[in-house]
Amino acid sequence: MRGHDRINNFLPEELILEIFRRLDSKPSRDACSLVCKRWLSLERFTRTTLRIGASFSPDVFINLLSRRFLHITSIFVDERLSVSLPSLSPTPTRKRRRDKSSPSSSKRKALTDKTHSEAENAESCSLTDAGLTALANGFPKTENLSLIWCPNVSSLGLSSLAQKCTFLKSLDLQGCFVGDQGLAAVGDFCKQLEELNLRFCEGLSDTGVIDLVVGCAKSLKSIGVAASSKITDLSLEAVGSHCKLLEVLFLDSEYIHDKGVMAVAQGCNRLKNLKLQCVNVTDKAFSTVGELCTSLEQLALYSFQQFTDKGMRAIGKGCKNLKNFTLSDCYFVSCKGLEAIAHGCKELTRVEINGCHNIGTHGVEAIGRSCPRLTELALLYCQRIGNPALHEIGKGCKSLETLHLVDCSAIGDNAICRIAKGCRNLKKLHIRRCYEIGNKGVIAIGKHCKSLTELSLRFCDKVGDEALIAIGKGCSLEQLNVSGCNKISDAGISAIARGCPQLTHLDISVLQNIGDMTLAELGEGCPMLKDLILSHCHDITDTGLNHLVQKCRLLETCHMVYCPGITSAGVATVVSSCPHIKKVLVEKWKVSERTTRRAGSVISYLCMDL
Repeated sequence: MRGHDRINNFLPEELILEIFRRLDSKPSRDACSLVCKRWLSLERFTRTTLRIGASFSPDVFINLLSRRFLHITSIFVDERLSVSLPSLSPTPTRKRRRDKSSPSSSKRKALTDKTHSEAENAESCSLTDAGLTALANGFPKTENLSLIWCPNVSSLGLSSLAQKCTFLKSLDLQGCFVGDQGLAAVGDFCKQLEELNLRFCEGLSDTGVIDLVVGCAKSLKSIGVAASSKITDLSLEAVGSHCKLLEVLFLDSEYIHDKGVMAVAQGCNRLKNLKLQCVNVTDKAFSTVGELCTSLEQLALYSFQQFTDKGMRAIGKGCKNLKNFTLSDCYFVSCKGLEAIAHGCKELTRVEINGCHNIGTHGVEAIGRSCPRLTELALLYCQRIGNPALHEIGKGCKSLETLHLVDCSAIGDNAICRIAKGCRNLKKLHIRRCYEIGNKGVIAIGKHCKSLTELSLRFCDKVGDEALIAIGKGCSLEQLNVSGCNKISDAGISAIARGCPQLTHLDISVLQNIGDMTLAELGEGCPMLKDLILSHCHDITDTGLNHLVQKCRLLETCHMVYCPGITSAGVATVVSSCPHIKKVLVEKWKVSERTTRRAGSVISYLCMDL
């Protein structure tokens, strides 16, 4: 009944709090907090995570948040994200009856004056040691802290935080210029630390890392280091000696050699995830990894110059539990090395080969014969891998769900047909610039792979309408990208519109044979559409956009640059008709002053004025 509160008068706070805790989406929680003051207070009570971008006064911002949210355990500060501080001053057009001398007004005025004065200082745009100290005082129960590219945070602030936030379990300092003293303080006070990321921390050396490792030896499980010239094998030797629970290690450094990697392999027998980009590490280190890291499940190797089939054989012989394997730009590895991995690591579920020019058909054939549990395969820039490789994948890997092919010029329709017939559970197929793949292969996918939800055929210029007609009849796509497939016309996209009502993402850019009929069909058949990219489509006009937005009310993104038939009227139609629109990419001269005033925050321009 109107005028009667059937919730607040009957439900205890404990039950309302439990309901809020079960809400997964942030928009739902935000909506609940606006119902009444009681719900606002209770919803704040249940918040455990804060995400903060760069603002003009982050230190003040943290003070405000600490008074509103009392049970925060995870804080993520990323100064690559631009988030403005909300205005603290009263709206000028609205008169306030409150006495200017009241305590709340004076506090607000003082805080506003402080904010404006700090905005004049360039350094006020970054979190400082004072802000980090405020964070520690306001959120002493913090368990997960991420400080991404916060250049004004130093050892002083980190030391202050470490002394207060002793429950810290995860610390990400990517791009911060903290020194060894701050890291040593973390080791002294944060005895529960499990995850540590030191990517691009140029101010650190072995001294700080060793102090932290010794202090957190009984808890540390994950370490990441990249582009830190003063972190050498000495740090890894300390890790190997003390961190017996280590499971994850990410290294990207030219200052790490065999000695460091071998020390970790010898001391950390629980290692499960190893990701390396270390040009000075050789087969000698991988012989030790293969022999001692028998629990290894994920291995990613990038840009190795001294890694050969010998190292691959050691991995294949010892790492029987390997499930995820990535090999990128390792030019001295051949088919024999990949065969050794396939024969020894039969539990593989994901394999990515990227730019390894000495790996050809025989290596991937071995994967197909020996790894029946494979669910994802990515072959990127592999010119020597031909159709027989995918024949074996289709024959032996019945559980394959995802296939990525980029610039594989020797793979054609016959290979895709074999995949379609053998891998009936295929859900994602992404192909780019594979010029031998045409209608025949894609038609087979539409006929046999009924579970397909994502299809990308970028710049496959042999694919035409017949292929999309088959896909529309056989699959219920959610995402489709046919950018640059010049043989596709209105008939093909219309077939998708009629057969795939769940479509949410569509990229038809650089298609010269697409017109307004396509947009009208999409409007009728795909009401769930959220992202539409139609740049460089010369025959699309405002009329087509008008038909589209009448039904596609969920549209969030629309890219339409270099579409001469779309004018300022079309842009205004999209902005005014789509209540959920978040981004419109268009030439600046096509946006009227009225549209700018109405929706300037969602308009992005291809070129800025010089």
